[in-house]
Amino acid sequence: MEKITVKTSQRAYDVLVEEGFFVDGGIPGQVRPFAKPGERVVCISDRIVWELYGARFREQFPEAAPVLIEPGEASKNLAVLGGVFDRFAEEHLSRGGLVIAFGGGVVGDLAGFAAACWMRGVPVVQIPTTLLAMIDSSVGGKTAVDIPAGKNLVGAFHQPSLVLIDPAFLATLPEREFASGMAEMLKTGAIKSAPLFNALAETPQGVHAATEARIADCIRIKRDVVEADEFEGGLRKLLNFGHTFGHAIEVKYGYSKYTHGEAVACGLRIACALGERLGVTEPGTAARMDQALSRYGLLFEESAADLLSFIRGDKKAVLHSVDVILLRRIGEAFVHPMEFDELEARLSEFACDE
Repeated sequence: MEKITVKTSQRAYDVLVEEGFFVDGGIPGQVRPFAKPGERVVCISDRIVWELYGARFREQFPEAAPVLIEPGEASKNLAVLGGVFDRFAEEHLSRGGLVIAFGGGVVGDLAGFAAACWMRGVPVVQIPTTLLAMIDSSVGGKTAVDIPAGKNLVGAFHQPSLVLIDPAFLATLPEREFASGMAEMLKTGAIKSAPLFNALAETPQGVHAATEARIADCIRIKRDVVEADEFEGGLRKLLNFGHTFGHAIEVKYGYSKYTHGEAVACGLRIACALGERLGVTEPGTAARMDQALSRYGLLFEESAADLLSFIRGDKKAVLHSVDVILLRRIGEAFVHPMEFDELEARLSEFACDE
């Protein structure tokens, strides 16, 4: 078992990474201490995850009341959140109770935000079942829902009490969702670890790239960034590499054309190409990124020229500018503020279609 402790102003908590803990019945012993005796436990999951693993979960945790949502980004909205609150009320969830997020990033974000809001905060345990959620969204306490104006605009920082990661869940993850997680893993290497990025880019076809050790490496990188900048005042912005453009693409298509990871992959390509055109990114970086993304089927034809109107709604934007995360080289990222006029001119110069 890998044990990674995250220390934040809200609380210190452990991220436990262990292959097979779910099948071996490891949930109750780890989770029950975070709910006071006799208090309610609510498990938020989506219908696909529950179909696969719900029976096994209920065997281990029969007292947990399931709250099921439809899978996909379309469920991460205020209407679904309101329905979750109604279920909390029906279950008489109190401050001494517990919320379990059992699913991918949408479930984790929605459950975390619901826990942050309910009675001004109840504990939440994250049990991510997708690669993307394991290495990114389950750790760090960023919770949110989407509104039509933009992604993750309504949210709160609410750190989990515990994160349990079982890579065995990846065995049932659809190939497209696995590739989406690899986009986030490549992003993590690109901003902070050239060795990780290069290892992922050079993993032979047919070899499982998301090993337990690499998952733990990604979590340690995120842990270090979160501990240094819990509320995204500076360093933590680096984790948004590719996301300013990726979020804009998601909003542009109403969260329907691409998965989150696929949109981020487009954003990684745009950011690398933009950095080279600005003369701040080492030449050849964009080609290296394309080669790595191609390894996981993540090259998409997507124009960058019409993204500005959607970027203006990004939570990182201010009145006239936005912080764009760029690379100096693989393994070294930095924050590059850009005026909207300059960004619009640069984006009109190229499309992410080669």
